[in-house]
Amino acid sequence: MAEKLLVGWREWLSLPDLGITKIKAKIDTGARTSCLHAFKVEEFKKNNQNWVRFWLHPIQQNTEVELVAEAQVVDMRKVTDSGGHTETRFVIKTTLTINQESFPIEVTLTNRENMMFRMLLGRTAMNDKIIVDPAASYLTK
Repeated sequence: MAEKLLVGWREWLSLPDLGITKIKAKIDTGARTSCLHAFKVEEFKKNNQNWVRFWLHPIQQNTEVELVAEAQVVDMRKVTDSGGHTETRFVIKTTLTINQESFPIEVTLTNRENMMFRMLLGRTAMNDKIIVDPAASYLTK
């Protein structure tokens, strides 16, 4: 990715490694860590490594559409949310695809059932790849 991608404060993206073809995300420069909605998480071992299987509702305000995904755990981190609450979360690595560009990101798993967006894209994932126009929405294809 030679040029930085210009995005709005909310965008459609995909996480193909997890089977998520389309999810609306808040592009959140105030959040260091990206997070993904998971209302149920189960730990298990695969090839002697720690993995998680998690259930999510990828569509805002819709609990009827449900996906199940699996990913290797790369870390456990304490994360403080915008309300000041700290929780320990599973961290996974996955591929983010936005505007036909793909790159690896780390994502924490947490229950976002009562939040407007099922995913937040934090500034660590944006790093040197993305510029945010806070007055715009849905600038990508």
